[in-house]
Amino acid sequence: MSTEPQSKTHLGYAEYVCFPDDGKRHEIIEGEHYMNPAPSTNHQTVSRRIQFSLYSQIELKGLGQVFDAPVDLQLNEHNIVQPDIVLVLEAKRQIITPTKIKGIPDLIIEILSPTSIDNDCVLKRQMYETAGVPEYWIVDPFEHEVQQLVLEEGKYVLRGHGDTITLTVLENIRVDLKEVW
Repeated sequence: MSTEPQSKTHLGYAEYVCFPDDGKRHEIIEGEHYMNPAPSTNHQTVSRRIQFSLYSQIELKGLGQVFDAPVDLQLNEHNIVQPDIVLVLEAKRQIITPTKIKGIPDLIIEILSPTSIDNDCVLKRQMYETAGVPEYWIVDPFEHEVQQLVLEEGKYVLRGHGDTITLTVLENIRVDLKEVW
């Protein structure tokens, strides 16, 4: 089920910061307002475990920063989202501002919820691909599957993996899915 846009004008960051702090996830995709309820406890458990794995291997070693939702990611004027997990490597740390991430991160991870499947698998996938996000994971906590999409020549290519996913944006970083589910 896709969450329908809430407006018909091209919204930007100025409008985004005026959305209420109501426990819901407000995002702007292609200038349109989308809203989803807060994630489930299962969703948050999966998110925390992936984040912990990346944090332990990347942030604790000074290789980059791992952010979890809610964090504002402004890809451009009309695309402001709150991905579940965002990785910004040290080479791009200048895109981290005191209030948001402004620019293209190295990895975005979205964890599916019943109300976010269409947005995460279609709208956001297209948006992240067009913006040039090098790696995008779509995590399905219901089926215990992860689609690892890697940008090649401007298009996402699905990478195969077993119980362990190896990042393409940084060498020797792996997430053991047996520890996630």
